[in-house]
Amino acid sequence: MSATPHQPTVTEREARQVAEAAREQDWRKPSFAKELFLGRFRLDLIHPHPMPAEDDVQRGEEFLAKLRDFCETKIDSARIEREAQIPDEVIDGLKDIGALGMKIDTKYGGLGLTQVYYNKALALVGSANPAIGALLSAHQSIGVPQPLKLFGTQEQKDVFLPRCARTDISAFLLTEPDVGSDPARLATSAVPDGEDYVLDGVKLWTTNGVVADLLVVMARVPKSEGHKGGITAFVVEAGSEGITVENRNAFMGLRGLENGVTRFHQVRVPAANRIGPEGAGLKIALTTLNTGRLSLPAMCVGAGKWCLKIAREWSAAREQWGKPVALHEAVGAKISFIAATTFALEAVVDLSSQMADENRNDIRIEAALAKLYGSEMGCLMADELVQIRGGRGFETAASLAARGERAVPAEQILRDLRINRIFEGSTEIMHLLIAREAVDAHLSVAGDLIDPDKSLSDKAKAGANAGVFYAKWLPKLVAGPGQLPRSYGEFNRHVDLSPHLRYVERNARKLARSTFYAMSRWQGRMETKQGFLGRIVDIGAELFAMSAACVRAEHLRLTGQHGREAYQLADAFCRQSRIRVDELFGRLWSNTDDLDRKVVKGVLAGTYEWLEQGVIDPSGDGPWIADATPGPSRKENVHRPIR
Repeated sequence: MSATPHQPTVTEREARQVAEAAREQDWRKPSFAKELFLGRFRLDLIHPHPMPAEDDVQRGEEFLAKLRDFCETKIDSARIEREAQIPDEVIDGLKDIGALGMKIDTKYGGLGLTQVYYNKALALVGSANPAIGALLSAHQSIGVPQPLKLFGTQEQKDVFLPRCARTDISAFLLTEPDVGSDPARLATSAVPDGEDYVLDGVKLWTTNGVVADLLVVMARVPKSEGHKGGITAFVVEAGSEGITVENRNAFMGLRGLENGVTRFHQVRVPAANRIGPEGAGLKIALTTLNTGRLSLPAMCVGAGKWCLKIAREWSAAREQWGKPVALHEAVGAKISFIAATTFALEAVVDLSSQMADENRNDIRIEAALAKLYGSEMGCLMADELVQIRGGRGFETAASLAARGERAVPAEQILRDLRINRIFEGSTEIMHLLIAREAVDAHLSVAGDLIDPDKSLSDKAKAGANAGVFYAKWLPKLVAGPGQLPRSYGEFNRHVDLSPHLRYVERNARKLARSTFYAMSRWQGRMETKQGFLGRIVDIGAELFAMSAACVRAEHLRLTGQHGREAYQLADAFCRQSRIRVDELFGRLWSNTDDLDRKVVKGVLAGTYEWLEQGVIDPSGDGPWIADATPGPSRKENVHRPIR
């Protein structure tokens, strides 16, 4: 599709340069996942399991008790699903108990919860209704509080954080009708004018945007005298003149989600509301997401726990051929998968969250892996629950209740979870993002060798540096503790988990060798091998999850919390995971990627258009992408702040 008149025309190389410039370039702290992709199994970075401070636990548990009571007595999930809206009184009640300020420091009126307890709270409230979890997450994980906490001035914190802690809902506005994961083409502009910036543009899928009081808006500042320009972040009052919420979007799931289309026309924003310097907007967004991404897998943990509860209760009550369906192997395998995966996913989220709280490790890859793995596995668990429930899984809760059965919203959880594979970075984008971080060490020493813009002298220098690096690194990938039968013996308890950790160590080295071989083979074309990169990342995600599961099992044993059962679940998960890892390794080199590319070219060229005959397309008329030309709105403003 050609660019609209206001849409920046950006080449593929320019788009990559913008994305690369927004990355955090340095690794100042150790990273377990980064080391894992380099073939170094640094168990010492996650074991013993980090522990929260006692006062953090007390404060967190007190709020969880209050939140649980609120969820049980004030939230009617069936009503939200039926009316496609969270009642105002529910949102007011959440404000009253401080849920808007869970992550905001107490000195600004917030609760000051740790990342661990913030995620536990999201899992709890998200299980009561996922749309409420999404509202609270969007407000605090990516909305105004988090970027101001990391990059805001003291004056901005003093003005906006008390509002966000108790009364004001915030939203994050980056996506545009023709701009998704390629922000280099961002069209919304912020033109300097005296002490203000003037915003013009259209933003799409503005979660919380329909009810928001405050917005974080990403807009492009044109380069001019005294202005560096570039994509820049602003805090914007949602009720400002010139802002119109033109539509409240409706989705297959999360029916209570207040997500809309927001138009800016000549909206004046004080320069004092700019977050960070001009041009730092994408870096601010990505850094905010480093821990913000943990909220989605946290809610997937809550969904997994609920799926397990329903699977257990239903499969014990439902009998087929003389025994409960749970005792039939075909159903039992699904229940085992849900139980083991829920345990592992909670291990991944809790471990990553505790490391975020301690600020001892760099967790940008861990958080991204948690988001990727949690969103994929959450959907699989919900799908298996629907299958276990059979026809009742496909039937709505309202229909079940109408004919006298328990109103189990299994089909709803499947619909509600599906967006998590797209929210805050789709699975495909997460694969590329994580892969870029995973090969960072290689690009740091050898990147100039494959850069067509580098001179021969630069390439020669890079070759020398690469030679030194690989001479030290490659020999270490040949052997390691994973080949010694007694390694990790402290994990041999009720069940012996040490073989799984040895497997992780061996396969971390194998993963690194595979990555190096691929880079040697494809060099500059490596970035186009998205199928290969996706499998590399998926292997890393499984190895991380196995490590976290084993560490959590030992942690629960040491603290006297169901240690024997935790070891059993960790063992089951690792055995299931190892099968997936072995398959993924096989598919690194035995796949249909090349053939798929040929077929895709044929599809786009119309070669197989005959295959589409014999159906009716029920789609309506209209453009594939709505026009987002700046200008005054011609629609009614459906913005409705909740006061």
